[in-house]
Amino acid sequence: MPDPIKLDIMSDPICPWCYIGKAQLDRALLDHPGHPFIIEWHPFQLNPDMPAEGMDRRAYLENKFGGKEGAVRAYAPIVEHAEKAGLTINFDQMTRTPNTLDAHRLIHWAGIEGRQTAAVSALFKAYFVEARDIGDAEVLADIADGIEMDAGVVTRLLQTDEDRQAIQDRDAHSRQMGINSVPTFIVANQHAVPGAQPPELWARVISELAAT
Repeated sequence: MPDPIKLDIMSDPICPWCYIGKAQLDRALLDHPGHPFIIEWHPFQLNPDMPAEGMDRRAYLENKFGGKEGAVRAYAPIVEHAEKAGLTINFDQMTRTPNTLDAHRLIHWAGIEGRQTAAVSALFKAYFVEARDIGDAEVLADIADGIEMDAGVVTRLLQTDEDRQAIQDRDAHSRQMGINSVPTFIVANQHAVPGAQPPELWARVISELAAT
């Protein structure tokens, strides 16, 4: 059995490339059950200046991409890669673009309980498949309940500033390291792998690590 190797992943729950990248990594890990990775997810907000209540998705897309046509062009490769990965993304059902700070707080609390990857998976499903507002405290509590966390505790924590500054500091630290897009994967604290990589790349990485 190879020695454990840390795989740190900078991600945001509303980042479609993060959703695709996780699915492709998952496929490689399933194909290599003896892989050495210990995975930790780290916060990186795509929209750190998003209002706390989020905003209308159409207004967000028009602001970011200069209108509907620009958004369609930007999202076309996402739709293509999601389909190849066998993923569902219901863009047409999404009405809000949330602030993800509270979602990152939930991921952090889930990590304390050993449920971090489950929280990430549940947030991706809620946002991309079910088109839920993952900036909403009730939605986050329901997601917590679905991964066997205490929804009541999560609800109470979300009403406080608990870990808010810590999440923002970790996000800032990633940017200071030079990370400017997600997903970014860091292997063994030294090798940065940016972008949604195909399962074949992860298979090669696992093989190379096994050979060292």
